[in-house]
Amino acid sequence: MEKKLNVLLSDLVVEYHKLQNFHWYVKGKSFFQLHSKLEELYNGINKSIDEVAESILIIGGKPLGSLKEFSANSKIKEEENKYVSGEYILKEISSDFEYFLKVIKEIKLEADEKNEYIVSALMDDLIKEFAKGIWMLKQSME
Repeated sequence: MEKKLNVLLSDLVVEYHKLQNFHWYVKGKSFFQLHSKLEELYNGINKSIDEVAESILIIGGKPLGSLKEFSANSKIKEEENKYVSGEYILKEISSDFEYFLKVIKEIKLEADEKNEYIVSALMDDLIKEFAKGIWMLKQSME
């Protein structure tokens, strides 16, 4: 489970920077709305990063800590430093959040099987957050 949690941690770190990149490079009619929302999203991801790292420590593991390790272990695609449309951003984030939901549910199942209640409870919280995020993103794309 430690390995899966470290992959999740790596994915969250890369997503944090991806959201921050979008925050800086959003362009178009939805700039004002998305600029603020992206800041809210990356601040939420930052909180999740800390919670996942602490859960790794609680179960006796060692969270990754270097950008090199995060980059090598993440499955999230980084973004280039270029201006992008709000539509593109919403699609990218939605796809990433769908991926996160899948991974988090897998970790939740394993945590339940191993009676790792703290990890399981955290995954419940993350499932709720990412499911809500997916719903909000889909509503924004209609």
